[in-house]
Amino acid sequence: MSHEHGKRERIAPGGPGMEPRWTRGAKEGVGTAYSSASHIWYTISNGCLTEVYFPTIDKPQIRDMQYLVTDGETFFTDERRSTESEIECLAGSALGYRIVNRDPKRRFAIEKKIIGDPHLNCVLIHTKLTGDEDILRKLHLYALCAPHLELGGWGNNGEVMEISGQKILTANKAGTWVAMVATIPFEKCSCGYVGVNDGWTDLSDNCRMDWEYDNAPNGNMAQMGKLDLSRGREFTLALALGSSLHIAVNILFQSLANGFDKACETFLTQWNRPHKRLTTFPAQVDTHLLETSVNLLLAHEDKKFPGALIASLSIPWGEEKGDDELGGYHLVWTRDMVNCASALMAADDNSTALRALIYLAVTQREDGGFYQNFWIDGRPYWSGIQLDEVSFSLMLAWRLQKLKALLAEHDLQDVPT
Repeated sequence: MSHEHGKRERIAPGGPGMEPRWTRGAKEGVGTAYSSASHIWYTISNGCLTEVYFPTIDKPQIRDMQYLVTDGETFFTDERRSTESEIECLAGSALGYRIVNRDPKRRFAIEKKIIGDPHLNCVLIHTKLTGDEDILRKLHLYALCAPHLELGGWGNNGEVMEISGQKILTANKAGTWVAMVATIPFEKCSCGYVGVNDGWTDLSDNCRMDWEYDNAPNGNMAQMGKLDLSRGREFTLALALGSSLHIAVNILFQSLANGFDKACETFLTQWNRPHKRLTTFPAQVDTHLLETSVNLLLAHEDKKFPGALIASLSIPWGEEKGDDELGGYHLVWTRDMVNCASALMAADDNSTALRALIYLAVTQREDGGFYQNFWIDGRPYWSGIQLDEVSFSLMLAWRLQKLKALLAEHDLQDVPT
């Protein structure tokens, strides 16, 4: 695990970078693996991967990751601002997505399939660059990632490393690590400060990658790798998270070794499981809409804190919010949580609603109320009191009782009255 031999470490100047911001709250897709073994959630906006949450559903760690394209001379394109995007579920209602981002001038298109590894803390992005062969030969493709580890853009440390003979982009902050690599190598890599010498700033200037900084410590930084298209225009890019560098890199290579196709097959199979409960709906119901709705609701439950359903995998008005405001909809709001649980009850799922009620019971204040919103470990964010945030939990208990779903019948004798 080292920097390239014979080279002096190049530290990016001009830190700490411009004031960090999150991305917009409107999402075209949110997802996670159905398996509880994968503690990672992802969101999609403007055809690009946006906030990635780890190891719990209330902790965003990545701002965004997108591809940049140039011909090295005449044009520079970023996916988020400069392409026409289409998105659809990979299959049925599974929360993996196929995205096609097309250059408005039809010079190229980027097709991506995005899933969470069903067993590991890793996002997999199978990517294919297509277009006219004469144009494709001239194109350069870059992967740009902006870590916002431990809920913030300030204080991130980016580093280019060479591990097992491959250049890896890594970042860390307060014990959380992210690592990124692809099945084709990075020709060049750089870590830079946002708005000063990050990859987007570099390419937008003259359509060429002029800077190769190995390290960008303690700032709002972004990392970029130039993909070696001579090794193929179809590849899988992986983004892994862990509590140490060793863990993150091990997950990264383990996930890629298993292969995207195998991971995707398991991912899709697992997301079919919830639909076996949907037995009471009339034939005229839109099955696809119903199954997708159920999956989206289930995806908002944490995997370490059973029953903890957040309001939304988003940061409202995120493009205006920095490190001073850490909360958002990725918190437990009792009202939203009960609405979600009630909707799942309507879809023949009482078990998730019961988990939610038990979670609320152990999070309840001594006076019987609930905070306006709180982190999934019970810490309050806003400490105000709202009637609906308190009363909705009683409604959930009443609904479960009416359905005789509160406790198994043989346990009722043990309940104090």
